[in-house]
Amino acid sequence: MTNTASLLGLASSFALFSILAVGGGVAVLPEMQALMAQRYGISGESFVHIYGIGQLAPGPNMLMVLALGYRIAGFAGALTVLVAFFTPALLLSLIGGRIWDKVGETPWRRAVQNALEPVSLGLMISGLYAIAREALNGPVSFGLCALTFALLVATRINPVLIMLGASATGVVLMKISGLP
Repeated sequence: MTNTASLLGLASSFALFSILAVGGGVAVLPEMQALMAQRYGISGESFVHIYGIGQLAPGPNMLMVLALGYRIAGFAGALTVLVAFFTPALLLSLIGGRIWDKVGETPWRRAVQNALEPVSLGLMISGLYAIAREALNGPVSFGLCALTFALLVATRINPVLIMLGASATGVVLMKISGLP
């Protein structure tokens, strides 16, 4: 699937995701997950696994798009998705940042910020819901999610250590119990 038309389709999809990712990449996860399933046959479970890898990798968590691109079209797909997903957001940030600085502290700027905050929050929650719907598929995964959340909120333990510990615990418990 590495012909030019396929790579252009991949690039256009991920460029659009980049522009729509108000509040961060998590905002486009539901639509990205649906597109990956419809066009490229990537199951919800595989998408969640790829997302999990992105969460553990250093750097932006949306580097997961590289794994999606690689899975779809090999190295060419990964490179295409990298450029398509990060370039529009980079350009918008550079241009928007310059305009934002010129606008200064005006009532108009504050109104735009106030309007975008709930939109961003809503989009991030929808992304969380899309991932949780696939990932929370049984008592073990639900219990580990609740425990991980409690540890993240109530302690100062490094989140990566909590996630790794929960992952290891999940593997053991799911093997022992046979439950998801």
